[in-house]
Amino acid sequence: MSPAGTKYIFVSGGVLSGLGKGVVAASLGMLLQNRGYKVGVIKCENYINIDSGTINPIEHGDPFLCEDGLEADMDLGTYERFLDREMGHRNFTTMGQIYKAVIDRERSFGYNGEDVEAIPHVSDEIIERIEKAGEGQDIIIIELGGTAGEYQNMLYYEACRIMKTKYPKRVLNVHVSYVPLPSHIGEPKTMPTQLSIRTVMSMGIQPEFLVLRSSAVLDKRRRYLLGLKCSVPGDNVVMAPDVPSIYELPINFADQEFDRKVLKHLGLNYHSLKLNAWRQMLRTIGPKKGKAIEIVIAGKYFATGDYELADSYAALIEAINHASWYTKSPVKIRFINAEELEKEGVKMIGKPDGIIVPIGWGKRGAEGKIMTIKYAREKKIPYLGLCYGMQLACVEYARNVVGLGEADTAENNPKTKHPIIHDIPMNDKYQVIKGKGVSMRLGAFNCYVRERSLAGRIYKKYGAGKVVSKAYKNKNEVTAVGKILISERHRHRFEFNNHYRSLLERHGLIFSGTSPDDFFVEVIELPQSEHPFFIATQGHPEYKSRPLKPHPLFVEFLKASKEQK
Repeated sequence: MSPAGTKYIFVSGGVLSGLGKGVVAASLGMLLQNRGYKVGVIKCENYINIDSGTINPIEHGDPFLCEDGLEADMDLGTYERFLDREMGHRNFTTMGQIYKAVIDRERSFGYNGEDVEAIPHVSDEIIERIEKAGEGQDIIIIELGGTAGEYQNMLYYEACRIMKTKYPKRVLNVHVSYVPLPSHIGEPKTMPTQLSIRTVMSMGIQPEFLVLRSSAVLDKRRRYLLGLKCSVPGDNVVMAPDVPSIYELPINFADQEFDRKVLKHLGLNYHSLKLNAWRQMLRTIGPKKGKAIEIVIAGKYFATGDYELADSYAALIEAINHASWYTKSPVKIRFINAEELEKEGVKMIGKPDGIIVPIGWGKRGAEGKIMTIKYAREKKIPYLGLCYGMQLACVEYARNVVGLGEADTAENNPKTKHPIIHDIPMNDKYQVIKGKGVSMRLGAFNCYVRERSLAGRIYKKYGAGKVVSKAYKNKNEVTAVGKILISERHRHRFEFNNHYRSLLERHGLIFSGTSPDDFFVEVIELPQSEHPFFIATQGHPEYKSRPLKPHPLFVEFLKASKEQK
């Protein structure tokens, strides 16, 4: 049974994919939350995958890593950044999860001998997940993946229709559509939107609101006529024109009173909006004085045919942007394909002000990343390594400083004589099983960082960790006096090999962060007497950065890069 009083807002999309339904849902949710309501969000994805973790980033963008270990669609990152709240398993479902739950229940005689069908059994499973996501919330926003008319998402629309029938005054539909502006015509064309609405109406759903994505703003007369043809009142046709930053959309919606109209339709009162901090943040996004800081990102999830996709590193780019606004420093990001670097050499890197080696998997491009790390270390260019960027930094140091020429990660060379990075036996205290023979460390894990290390000083400066001042005894944890307790999200399988820790330490590498039991290496760095800024972390700070709360590591990395310039 639906939680009493919970309101449901379905957000669907039409005409084409990539419209920004997630940004629309997050922006509306942010305004409703600001009005004093508890707002939840759930993304309903079409694919049969159980989660987004096994999908190549080139196919579907950067999987977003949540605090509870969920590997989800990028939109959950958008929700976190706009709502300033952690998302997790209850905020995400896929058609694969739904089918699996239904089939598992059928195999366990959970349907008492019924013939199991798409309707009502699959649609009921969808509704159950939506209602569970709405528990404890005043309003739950449901983003339907894909585009209206695709066969993959028709059962989501059917669940929406059923809920609207069951709870007629508690369910509302927002349809996001695209209005093209053909250059040879010179006026916006609304027929694609009319056809999209017709598709939705053919499934028994009449949207109450229409959000139009376009490079142009439709005048009041055109909005009225379009609404007339789509059975949507003209005042409920909301514009979402192209803007320099997605973070401007909530203000755009507020100016059109979108949130007030939604609350009125749902029969809810509202408090005044308090958007001063958000508006102040927007003022820092605009043009900045001075030459841009050039940051090189050496990765491999770029190419798809003749195109390059920045979405493959969406969370990383967002984290850099947040730090850029905070430091009021213009930033220019330059991507380098690590595979091409292996062929062309480090001349491709040029003279950037900072270098990042981000997440990555497997052998492809790994040597190019190692070359990039060596270049950053030797040229004294500020370096930030993330996950694989930490592991390969250890391999590079072992090879070129310690002298272990055959050092490698066992992921890429299982027969290496010096497995600086290796896999460990499965331990459910740390890992989860992702598939046959594949265990991973997923989600948030604590870490002790040396208070006097560069990393420790950074976390302490921004109040992002808890200073441990008293000694204590715990058989599962080392004494942590003089350290800072932090937490970062993890998404990896292989770990630093402790057999080589003391050897690398003797040659100058600082292991500044480890797990509470001192088993996992979490943060490494070089002394600032040797390098102005060289930090690498096994965690993923990029997933925790938010526009009003940029992550300290990115802020200080940009400051160091600015000083480098």
